[in-house]
Amino acid sequence: METFKVSDSICMSDEQFITLRDFIYEKSGIFFADNKKHQLESRLTLRLKANNISDYDKYYYILRYDQDADNELKMLFDSVTTNETSFFRSPPQIQALKDIVLPELVALKKNAGQQQLNIWSAGCSTGEEPYTIAMVIRDFFGEELDQWDIKIIANDISQKAIDSAEKGVYAEYALRSAPQEIKDKYFTNENNSYAVSDTIKQMVQFSYLNFSDTAGIVEVPVFDIVFCRNVLIYFDDNLKKDFVAQLYEKVASGGFLFIGHSESLHNISRAFKIVHFPGALGYKKD
Repeated sequence: METFKVSDSICMSDEQFITLRDFIYEKSGIFFADNKKHQLESRLTLRLKANNISDYDKYYYILRYDQDADNELKMLFDSVTTNETSFFRSPPQIQALKDIVLPELVALKKNAGQQQLNIWSAGCSTGEEPYTIAMVIRDFFGEELDQWDIKIIANDISQKAIDSAEKGVYAEYALRSAPQEIKDKYFTNENNSYAVSDTIKQMVQFSYLNFSDTAGIVEVPVFDIVFCRNVLIYFDDNLKKDFVAQLYEKVASGGFLFIGHSESLHNISRAFKIVHFPGALGYKKD
């Protein structure tokens, strides 16, 4: 059996990079440009160690043909995605949700005799975003919340991130942008770890979803609000256009889309109308 030393340096050839880069793109849509070779090499090193191999060709064989390939593929996705996030991240977007988006949508719903609201956190990472949305929703509706049917669906390609999100326990750093009253109201502090309250956890449904899986996207319902922040950065231009077109189909008429503050739909899609919020941009489906 091959022995592998943690200190060993594993170099990836250009050919191996192209093979693995193309495979990852095929399976997930995540794209590593030519100048990202060392980044991919660094992130896959841990997977080679975990499989006790020191050769990228052997690792590719595992991904393609091993009987446990599906499980290893999910481990691979965990390695190549970045789950850096926090509660109340990008405050101007959250403020826009509270002050503009929710009041507008609730008024439209009431005028239509409806009391249902569907929200999607697409690329939810370890759960901070959908839990933030749940807290905003609960504070916004107050005592009227029980009169509404509100669904918050959260998906990610990283099963490890989903597992962490469902536990709902976070280090203090994850709450660095959360107002103190939110910490006091919706978290329990135990040994410097913050656990999300059950009332908030019960509002969010987490599940695994690969955004390159067209069939899986088709099964996703239509939403009034979609948060898809820092997801497009993983895709090349072609997949960005395809994915945003899919997103458009999943946003209800009059609904809103939020993407990362450093992302833009410029040259990707003109289907959405740009909405200027104080300190933030959003997109609306007319």
